[in-house]
Amino acid sequence: MIVKTKKYQLPTGTYIKIALANVLKQQWWVIPIAIAIMCGYFWIPSIWWIIGGLLGYGLYVLFWAIQFTGVTQMEQNKMIFEKMAYEIDSRQILMKINPKQGMPVQWNMIKSAQIKNEAYLLYLSKAQFIHLPFRIFNSENERKFLETILKRKELMK
Repeated sequence: MIVKTKKYQLPTGTYIKIALANVLKQQWWVIPIAIAIMCGYFWIPSIWWIIGGLLGYGLYVLFWAIQFTGVTQMEQNKMIFEKMAYEIDSRQILMKINPKQGMPVQWNMIKSAQIKNEAYLLYLSKAQFIHLPFRIFNSENERKFLETILKRKELMK
């Protein structure tokens, strides 16, 4: 069976939010470092320890937000934000810009999958993912077929 979806364009704001949340979740260890810096207050009581820890973490988040905003502006990444239809089967996901142009994504390129906010998220790397909202599927059976593939490939528990 091949699942053919409706055309969908990933909004840049959605990309930035999802990518930033993914990076912050993967790099959770930065928060204890910021807290350790703030604990310097107990060694030498000064509000600057707390300000330094908060400022450091704030700059860290800002750095990643700027990186992901920059990705949306780069010419070589414009294809990610174009309107595409997807053809999904047990071998690959075919991302089609038009009937003649497309790019296959093999299942072994996908690291993990999740269901979040009425959409499937298929992670390729820290900043690359495929966002498939439920509304682009033509029927409930197509969604269940994709979910079955994800479980069979052990991408989603």
